[in-house]
Amino acid sequence: MRPSTLLNEIKRIKSLADVGLLYSSNEYDKERYQELEEISFRLLHEVTEAPMEDLKWMLPATKDYPTAKVDIRGIATSEDNKILLVKESVDGKWSLPGGWGDIGFSPKETVIKEFKEETGLEIVPERLLAVFDKKMHSHPPQPFYVYKMVFYCQLLTSQITPGFDVLDVKFFAVDHLPPLSEDRILASQLQMLAEKVFRNDREVYVD
Repeated sequence: MRPSTLLNEIKRIKSLADVGLLYSSNEYDKERYQELEEISFRLLHEVTEAPMEDLKWMLPATKDYPTAKVDIRGIATSEDNKILLVKESVDGKWSLPGGWGDIGFSPKETVIKEFKEETGLEIVPERLLAVFDKKMHSHPPQPFYVYKMVFYCQLLTSQITPGFDVLDVKFFAVDHLPPLSEDRILASQLQMLAEKVFRNDREVYVD
């Protein structure tokens, strides 16, 4: 079994354990679901190499039905068909502006906010380009199950001011990309997104 497939199976076990603990009223069943949960944490630790304490902090006992997390990002281009990337402070590599979906903000409002915070630029999200399921792509192992939404964004301003949580902001040609923060975006995804923008392809890609 491929590591990515194994990781998704472990996440599924964790999800089933969460649902069982949430809805079971039988103490015998709860004990078994707790054991499944502990097994899932041990397996996640083995696959991701994340410390057990960090995993339990990131994935606390659920109080509602467990669902996927949503990562929302935007792609903006220059007049010479380069794409705007931000240098992430967490790993020193590059990604599209964006982040986790925030409660109280629509997807479009989230990408507007993230662009302003990370780049200083004001944008209009014109259309949704893609919804990626991370399990379908070769991202590094991560405990969360994640959907990624990417919008094509029209730039309204041009003065770049890097935010406190990014190291730099620059435009890059698609065929000369810098080292990417592959937990956030892959070269294959950027190439596909850029092609959709440059060809004015209006069909939304969905995994």
